[in-house]
Amino acid sequence: MDFPLSRRLAAEALGTLLLVATVVGSGIMAESLTGDVALALLGNTLPTGAILVVLISIFAPVSGAHFNPAVSLVMALRGDMSRGGALAYTGAQIAGGIGGTFLAHAMFAQEIVQFSQHARSGGGQWLAEGVATFGLLATILAGMRFRPDGVAWLVGLYITAAYWFTASTSFANPAVSIARAFTDTFSGIAPAHVPAFVAAQGAGALLAMAVFAWLLGADRK
Repeated sequence: MDFPLSRRLAAEALGTLLLVATVVGSGIMAESLTGDVALALLGNTLPTGAILVVLISIFAPVSGAHFNPAVSLVMALRGDMSRGGALAYTGAQIAGGIGGTFLAHAMFAQEIVQFSQHARSGGGQWLAEGVATFGLLATILAGMRFRPDGVAWLVGLYITAAYWFTASTSFANPAVSIARAFTDTFSGIAPAHVPAFVAAQGAGALLAMAVFAWLLGADRK
């Protein structure tokens, strides 16, 4: 990537901000328009998948469009970026994600700082987050290898599907999990339940890296 680190970090922060603003904002909008939980989830799912296609398309040439510490971790371990760069990306992603939550609250005239009361815990939820993150990294790694021009669409479609086939509705992103702890709306997660989600996401990402290094025969750097 030809862009200096400062611009790449800005792209990661801004992209994660817009992603989380979409997740939280569409959840607020959906919940305000219908009392049907399934319909509200659909109203949360479609904007999230759509914005991922847009954000990855416009920011990938600048920063790689990770928007996700699990992705940055895997890229660092593969040798595709420095570990210091991955750490800086993670900080930018978390800050941007929290900013996205606050922005969504401001747009809907809600209290800016909230703490979620939504319980998301238990073995099924943790397994779901591991599966969701494994699938996301599988999509990215295989997409980069075989369809690099289609990664934005592949990720958007994968997340759209994973909202519905995972018990956790596929957070699959430590920065997004942390940001969603600051909203007591449709998409929130209780702060106490975030660490287990993050651990499951990290495990799923590392497993995907190992499996697809073998499966694709990828060169090790």
